[in-house]
Amino acid sequence: MPELSKDDIVDHLNSGYKEISSLMGKINSHKDSRVTYSRNIFLPITNICRNECGYCIYRRSPESHDATILMETDEVMAMVLEADKYACHEALFTFGEGADEFFEVRQALDKQGYSSMVDYLYHLCSETLDKTKLLPHSNPGILKKKDLKLLREVNASMGLMLENSSARLMETAVHSKSPGKDPKLRLKTIEDAGKLKIPFTTGLLIGVGETVEERADSLLEIRKLHDKYGHIQEIIIQNFKPKPGIPLERLQEPSLLEMVKVVTVTKLLFPDVSVQVPPNLNIDGAQMFLLAGADDWGGVSPLTRDYVNPEAPWPELGRLKSLTEELGLQFVERLPVYPEYISEEFLSERILEKISSIGF
Repeated sequence: MPELSKDDIVDHLNSGYKEISSLMGKINSHKDSRVTYSRNIFLPITNICRNECGYCIYRRSPESHDATILMETDEVMAMVLEADKYACHEALFTFGEGADEFFEVRQALDKQGYSSMVDYLYHLCSETLDKTKLLPHSNPGILKKKDLKLLREVNASMGLMLENSSARLMETAVHSKSPGKDPKLRLKTIEDAGKLKIPFTTGLLIGVGETVEERADSLLEIRKLHDKYGHIQEIIIQNFKPKPGIPLERLQEPSLLEMVKVVTVTKLLFPDVSVQVPPNLNIDGAQMFLLAGADDWGGVSPLTRDYVNPEAPWPELGRLKSLTEELGLQFVERLPVYPEYISEEFLSERILEKISSIGF
């Protein structure tokens, strides 16, 4: 682990522009010239969720007029097959956490012939592997270890945002109605994924009332798990964006400098892990984040919008390529699993065979 204490991290996060510029120069002197991206399709299987986060516009209640109780197999596969025509290699499966705690979702699952969201997700991932050249990457929220083990067989990688390790935020408008955002539960899921050797993506949500010290603690919690299990392939630093109608709509989003500091410190602490800042939320400052240490654009879809941030369309790949190459960097496509994790240690035999057949 890099020699950065909590005090070091806090000092860096509180630093002025001269120090942060110096740290950025240090990062760029050792930085790989590649900036990666994944061509994907976003598949929101249901927007029913047990959590009611203060920043979310994705969640719906079953009685909402625009609720997606459950996408049926035929609908999902039609989208995945279309993505195959666009040469996508990542099928991003996501849904509201604990959706099958609701009667309406259980009823829809029963109609499809499945007893839980995990079983249905396994089926969709398996169908994707059998019928397309796409590799599943699932973000189903907190899970039991046995469910992670099951999904590992049909996923190239998985993900769960830590957001923040502070239990204090559970007492605020951010997460007071979100039992699944308990950091202990989220850290346990990330750790169980490590025990199972699942290539994993996690990250922080910046600007929802957390302190600088809490940001430092959160990064150190992720570093501790990665040191133990070596499974964190990517860290996302995502900025809060106020939206009309949410409980936090009057909260100011973090500044560009504030975000640059977090990205820089993250890369200093994780030189062995890719760092991403969602480009659709930050296209104007995107090059600054590359200079600060970000080295991945994340999943970018030629077909589907970002259903979590529908107001922010994906930038075209041509624009991302131009922004990357203007800095003298290489724009390189990747799979949902990073190259260093393509091995028997981290992937199931079925996934390894699929990657081999793709010939990527």
